[in-house]
Amino acid sequence: MRATVMYGAGDVRVETVPDPKIEQPTDAIVRTLRACVCGSDLHPYHTMDPADGPSPMGHEFIGVVEDLGSDVDGVRAGDLVVAPFAYSDGTCEFCREGLHTSCVNGGFFSTAQAEVVRVPQAQGTLVTLPVGEDSELLPSLLTLSDVMCTGHHAAVSAGVGPSTTVTVVGDGAVGLLAALASRRLGAEQIILMGRHTDRTDLGREFGATDVVAERGDEGIERVRELTGGQGTHAVLECVGHLPAYEQAMGVVRAGGVVSRVGVPQYTDGPIGFGMFGRNVTLTGGAAPVRAYIEELLPDVLDGTIQPGRVFDHTVGLEDTPGAYRAMDAREALKVMVRP
Repeated sequence: MRATVMYGAGDVRVETVPDPKIEQPTDAIVRTLRACVCGSDLHPYHTMDPADGPSPMGHEFIGVVEDLGSDVDGVRAGDLVVAPFAYSDGTCEFCREGLHTSCVNGGFFSTAQAEVVRVPQAQGTLVTLPVGEDSELLPSLLTLSDVMCTGHHAAVSAGVGPSTTVTVVGDGAVGLLAALASRRLGAEQIILMGRHTDRTDLGREFGATDVVAERGDEGIERVRELTGGQGTHAVLECVGHLPAYEQAMGVVRAGGVVSRVGVPQYTDGPIGFGMFGRNVTLTGGAAPVRAYIEELLPDVLDGTIQPGRVFDHTVGLEDTPGAYRAMDAREALKVMVRP
């Protein structure tokens, strides 16, 4: 089959690799209908040492089940399914607590930008979708593998609800969908911090009430002006770089919550008395996507939310290297891949 492989920073190729096969009785083989490039894929795209490659790429996909291990129940060959970016058995103590990313038998996908994917722990991982392969909902359903659920996780972790004021740091796909998730949860004011007008315009359509293009101290001051000098109850940090984290700490209200879902590209950040003295909570982390899919799926199916609008480019699998370049150059918000 054909699959995407990263050899080092800036070096993405599509190659012929062995077809995946059932290795464990809990596996499934899924033919990929749609995959995509994630903003987090750009981190290794910027930094990967060739000595650490080659590495298969991709963790977001929907597809059709082609083969099943003998222990898999509840999923049948021919089913259209979505897979979270982390696979999990659905039965361990962490899964039962809704923390599927810490499943004792789980792990993370890294082979989804390909024609076929092997899915470990298929029974606990895959969710059947009640649509056909040609459904116009496929882009929005694809976001349930990661970015919609990650934006939702940011908002839920921060306790977003009616009367909550929210700042979203970052105008990438996760940031825009964090704004959408905050609106869905009833947030009163949603301030989107981003400087790319085409993205922030979509953010307004998703529910952002205000847009702040300034960064650093200037951006912090602007958010405080919009909130009577106090900052917001919740801050959803959807970037992963230290300046975004520092910005989040600067705009959070006393007694508020900073929820991080951007994959951190730093090891140290301010957590001293400035945070302690104001009773600020720091939370967030890798989204347990599997815990959220059933909650969000009905709203996608009936069109209440349309998270697939974050896809502004579509390419064939052979053009995946170009998708990385386009996203890296900010020429695309999020690229969908059709094998």
